[in-house]
Amino acid sequence: MSTSDPMSRVALKKTTPDVSAAMGALHGAAVSAARDAKVEPEILELVRIRASQINGCAFCLDMHTKDARSQGESEQRIYALNAWRETPFFNGRERAALALTEAVTLVHDGHVPDDVYAEAAEVFDEEQLAALIWAATVINAYNRIAVATRMVPGGYQPAAK
Repeated sequence: MSTSDPMSRVALKKTTPDVSAAMGALHGAAVSAARDAKVEPEILELVRIRASQINGCAFCLDMHTKDARSQGESEQRIYALNAWRETPFFNGRERAALALTEAVTLVHDGHVPDDVYAEAAEVFDEEQLAALIWAATVINAYNRIAVATRMVPGGYQPAAK
């Protein structure tokens, strides 16, 4: 076991500020699309947390569990999210969004199966589906950025209401 400090990683915002700003703009556009499509904020946080669990992104898990709690999400649902199929805590829309999120996140494992997409299309309209796909895509990109650059969790606090 090494006793040396962990390797320093690139600071993307500092090194590539234009790309970082573009990523922020993409995130903002995805959030606006979800709001305009009337996708429930609770569902968006569940999507962000579930993708972050799958990707092992501690920074994003810290951020989005705190955001979810600040919006009134229960600890019970957050704790059970990685086993959502086995719990009665999630409604049909949430289940469809979680299944779609998992399929998008694990796209290498069977792509996005038709039955998963069809289930989501039964409970979300086209604008909402598009917003959910963007939300899952954006959090997956952020997970990869945070994991690759070893962003340190713990310091994030939700904005005051």
